[in-house]
Amino acid sequence: MALRWWWWWRRCGASSRRAPPLGSVPRPGPRAPPAPSAMCHFTQRSSALSFPKICNVFWRFHHTSTSHLCSCSKTVSDENYQDPFQLGRKDLKNLYEDIKKELLVSAAELKEMCDYYFDGKGKAFRPMIVVLMARACNIHHNNSKEVQASQRSVAIIAEMIHTASLVHDDVIDDANSRRGKRTLNQIWGERKAVLAGDFILSAASVALARIGNTTIVSVLTQVIEDLVRGEFLQLGSKENENERFAHYLEKTFKKTASLIANSCKAVSILGCPDPKVHEIAYQYGKNVGIAFQLIDDVLDFTSCADRLGKPTAADLKLGLATGPVLFACRQFPEMNAMIMRRFSRPGDVERAWKYVLQSDGVQQTTYLAQRYCHAATREIRKLRPSPEREALVHLTEMVLMRDK
Repeated sequence: MALRWWWWWRRCGASSRRAPPLGSVPRPGPRAPPAPSAMCHFTQRSSALSFPKICNVFWRFHHTSTSHLCSCSKTVSDENYQDPFQLGRKDLKNLYEDIKKELLVSAAELKEMCDYYFDGKGKAFRPMIVVLMARACNIHHNNSKEVQASQRSVAIIAEMIHTASLVHDDVIDDANSRRGKRTLNQIWGERKAVLAGDFILSAASVALARIGNTTIVSVLTQVIEDLVRGEFLQLGSKENENERFAHYLEKTFKKTASLIANSCKAVSILGCPDPKVHEIAYQYGKNVGIAFQLIDDVLDFTSCADRLGKPTAADLKLGLATGPVLFACRQFPEMNAMIMRRFSRPGDVERAWKYVLQSDGVQQTTYLAQRYCHAATREIRKLRPSPEREALVHLTEMVLMRDK
């Protein structure tokens, strides 16, 4: 699929400054660039998107007041609006306390390291999606409005796997900050950080085995395999443009979306025997997960370090060519050489940053995220109507609107 829409974009999308299509999602109409004086503002009643190159509010789309705005048009009426965090609060109560119970260990230092990121200050984005999907599937199947204990365990396991992957990523990237504070590897050193990540992952595996369902074990262990394969993909690159973008999207799926997709699939299996529902849950999680990472890659160019909780331009400094860079490369072919040498020469990072901001790379990546969110909404709409289903629809809008 990546090759198909990338080919289409090269043939006709680049000249019209439109996003490549995703599946059967309709293309948005052309957008005029914002006036310089309006770069850091957004008008609530405007029907066109403005994409400031610097300010971190550029994706606060006006979908709450317009009905014809591509895939971000108002999908949830005021009457049907459901706050995902409010709906998921009951099932996520004591989430981090329960995770800490899974991490019981006698060694004080290891316990401190494992508890470091489970301080209750995180967004719990993945567990929230999982419990909402569990409720939506349960209601669809037999109108049950309760989350099973095993389904809640999947939410806990998902957050543990995610956190372990962050710990390992920070070691690989030699990162200094995460979630607004110093990383484990900066405080305790790389060796201990690796061991802490391993321990969290092993505790998640024990919790997974305790569910006692081999199908669920198979689904969620696929996530761990994908995380490793995704990291290896990130270490490589492709010379051919088509292959390069396909490579980028495959890496994005494995490193980010696979966890959400397979966790959603796991709770659907536990709550409903229909394979069609399992596929709906999987596709929703996959599309939301890819959109989430695409916006994350946009934020690296548009947000500030204080908002992100980590340094900006981090991907460029690591030698990574994300969506905004790959789209910008079409307008500035001289970036190809920088991509292949992973921005290793003095001045490469600064030049690439300027090229991205001078191009429509941020816009195109955001449009692509919209396409994936639209696909996610289309999938979840196949389930029986419920407050949880509507919350999952609204969640796609929250993914696009986030600024950290």
